Amino acid sequence: MTVPAIADNNLRPDTDSGASAVVYTAAPETSSGVVDNLTFLPEISTMARRCELTGKGVLAGNAVSHANNKTRRRFLPNLCNVHLMSDVLGQTVALKISANALKSVEHRGGLDAFLVKASAEELSLKARKLKRDIEKKLKAAA
Repeated sequence: MTVPAIADNNLRPDTDSGASAVVYTAAPETSSGVVDNLTFLPEISTMARRCELTGKGVLAGNAVSHANNKTRRRFLPNLCNVHLMSDVLGQTVALKISANALKSVEHRGGLDAFLVKASAEELSLKARKLKRDIEKKLKAAA
């Protein structure tokens, strides 16, 4: 399968269609004329073994036997399906996070404090949207 060359920087792949070919659509512009790239970030699949808050994912390595035979294996993260309460938004959010991230959320004082302090690069699309909503609500309250 060949991927068509992108002639314009405003074109993004259309991942919603069920077709196997990559379809490019024009990115919508905001009122200021700036393209909203956050809309076109691929969301983590529900089957992906990746933490939505820390980005911790599958690692690969070797299973080494007593006879020193090495076979490839996967180290899977300890993921938990949890519902966390956002105090600022007043709603619960279902997330797939690692046990380590759950400890970090509790240590930082809740989901809101964790998301405000976290960098956006390691967050999933759902968590980025939550972070943006929380920051807007906090800014409006201040």
